[in-house]
Amino acid sequence: MDVADFVTPTQGASIFCVITKLITTENQVQGYCPESEPKYKCKSDSDCSRYLGTSGGNGIKTGRCVGYNNTFKTCEIRGWCPAEIDSVAIEPMLEAENFTIFIKNSIRFPMFNFTKGNLLPNITQSYIKSCNFDPIHNIYCPIFRLGDVVRFAGEDFYKLANKGGVIGIKIGWICDLDQSDDNCNPSYSFTRLDSVSAKTSVSPGYNFRYAKYFKMENGTEYRTLLKAHSIRFDVLVYGNAGKFNMIPTLINIVTAFTSVGVGTVLCDLILLNFLKGADQYKAKKFEEVTESQIKTAISTSNEIYKSTQTLSLRYDEKQSTDSGAYSIGL
Repeated sequence: MDVADFVTPTQGASIFCVITKLITTENQVQGYCPESEPKYKCKSDSDCSRYLGTSGGNGIKTGRCVGYNNTFKTCEIRGWCPAEIDSVAIEPMLEAENFTIFIKNSIRFPMFNFTKGNLLPNITQSYIKSCNFDPIHNIYCPIFRLGDVVRFAGEDFYKLANKGGVIGIKIGWICDLDQSDDNCNPSYSFTRLDSVSAKTSVSPGYNFRYAKYFKMENGTEYRTLLKAHSIRFDVLVYGNAGKFNMIPTLINIVTAFTSVGVGTVLCDLILLNFLKGADQYKAKKFEEVTESQIKTAISTSNEIYKSTQTLSLRYDEKQSTDSGAYSIGL
């Protein structure tokens, strides 16, 4: 048993793959055979014993060195035989460039009880049969040509089909629900999601293996192993909607005024000018004084200042530490 027996690529709710290149290994049966990977070349059994109990390769290592062909030997494995050779040169299926993708999408904003789909009311059956998405002339057409999607993502179709890759189709819903529903429409954009891994020499692109199983007349099971290089498309939907509401608007305004101290000023203006008890509030907040009271307060403060100065002079005299001269501290 190997990875193709246990693992299949997860096809999520908004994910699909288009296979562009297949490497096929036919008529595999369970048994013993030489390994196909070059790193397992050997000359004797001692060269293979170090691989016992290790992972990797196409099967379980037996520790024996056996003939691969008339030229060289490789370590023997127990598994599906003959072992896969995935280094063969196969041209990608370039006709996939003209495949089309039909995307049906809808979005819901539960706070506003609003739902809308990307099949707009003005889209008819005749239009669907003839249109392909174009960012200038057909911005709401839900049919996308595969080659155009790759080109909009800034990628070369031949290179992507040869190694595989992951393309994101982003559908954005940015809606102002104070306006008509007709103004809430999707916008499409495209990007390559695995651009970082595409630049490395270690497992670039996107591929997976799967197998088809059969039985011979005598009951022996055999299979066809397929390694598929494919373009995986992830449909990513995001949205943001807004609608005017008086209550949160007032709360935000009051909060803003309070944070900068404007609330106190506004309260004073209202209490001093617009309420029936404005006179009582003004009498409590402000104290009215006459001109004579102001003069008396000023003269009193001057006398206090002079007495304070005199006390300070006396204090300095007592604290003088001059040994032979008399000093006055000012």
